[in-house]
Amino acid sequence: MHFGAIFPQVEFPPDPVAVRDYAQAVEGMGFSHVTAYDHVLGANPDRPGGWTGPYTYLSSFLEPFVLFSTMAAHTVHLGLFTGILILPQRQAALVAKQAATLDLLSGGRLRLGVGIGWNAVEYGALGEDFHTRGRRIEEQIEVMRRLWAEPLVTYVGRWHRIEDAGIQPRPTRAIPIWFGGHHDRVIRRIARLGDGWVVNYRSAADAAPSLEALDGYLAAAGRSRADVGLEVRLPYGDGDPQVWTARLAEWTAAGATHLDVNTMNAGFDTPAKHLEALRRFAGAVGIG
Repeated sequence: MHFGAIFPQVEFPPDPVAVRDYAQAVEGMGFSHVTAYDHVLGANPDRPGGWTGPYTYLSSFLEPFVLFSTMAAHTVHLGLFTGILILPQRQAALVAKQAATLDLLSGGRLRLGVGIGWNAVEYGALGEDFHTRGRRIEEQIEVMRRLWAEPLVTYVGRWHRIEDAGIQPRPTRAIPIWFGGHHDRVIRRIARLGDGWVVNYRSAADAAPSLEALDGYLAAAGRSRADVGLEVRLPYGDGDPQVWTARLAEWTAAGATHLDVNTMNAGFDTPAKHLEALRRFAGAVGIG
């Protein structure tokens, strides 16, 4: 099992020293990677017509590529995982360029987690179509993988057109692409295109039907579970090690390859408190 720490975006100050110290401490504890969420804009819930969502315009999010560039400069081995980047609200060629640059400058430490998101207001503000996001993401991934692999690309799709052009420098490897989400269409997409799945279920029992479906779709695509990693989330909760170890055992039995502990929403109001919680978790489950 690879253990990661979810960067507590909405509970962390925009302090470069605190970001540096957090990344170095997480690496020093033995975590394999850090995971960061993504939002570009937040909406006003009091807007005309109303609006609901887990985050608002008051929620703080550091942009993942910039955040990870800072973390990479201050660490040696720590993996960097976007969990997830809302890909269809961004330009595919630009994401390919940003990801390639980050992967090169970090020494191959990026895993690119992508998803389609839920915030129509955010899509509109970025000039992208919310209603075609599921179909566009597959074309985006094809475009990015070709730009990473080929010096010159000619591509004519429904939403993308590249005429004999390419990015430079290109990454020295195929950057892994993991998908977030749990709709059946997402699971089918993972079976065909994904290197991994960010499993959005609170328990292994809840995930069992989707994992069974994934196995069927993988078989139809000529692949197996060995070809696809599974990243699961574990809330810090009230800090009970017995709960953590029980959940860890359940997820391990279900085939999870990566587990991220989330210290948000646990009452920690300083970076130091988040780090102390991670130290307690690491000691309880035997990380490092």
